[in-house]
Amino acid sequence: MIRGAVLHLLNEQPLLVDLMALPQAGDTCVVCTNVRLTSGKRPAWVAQGDHWFVFPLGQVRFVEVPAEMAQADRSDATAAADRRTGAGPEAEPELEFDEELLRRIRET
Repeated sequence: MIRGAVLHLLNEQPLLVDLMALPQAGDTCVVCTNVRLTSGKRPAWVAQGDHWFVFPLGQVRFVEVPAEMAQADRSDATAAADRRTGAGPEAEPELEFDEELLRRIRET
């Protein structure tokens, strides 16, 4: 879930929404919930805040996603893919320091 995305519609004020996932290249619509104005108030046309809304991409100028939420979504997707495949993060090799190189760096 991507919280706090800004949905910019054609000829309308931007809306703050929570996206189920980032729109992909083959998508025809944007699915979201928790629709509210940038002031935080619920628009008049929203009956309840917990409903899901579908906006056709033809009516969407662009979707603005906070960087930290996009990164969290990518890491969640990677973790889910790792669970499905049984793969985990690879262990990083231990770094060995060259004492002679470090000594020369300190001397300069």
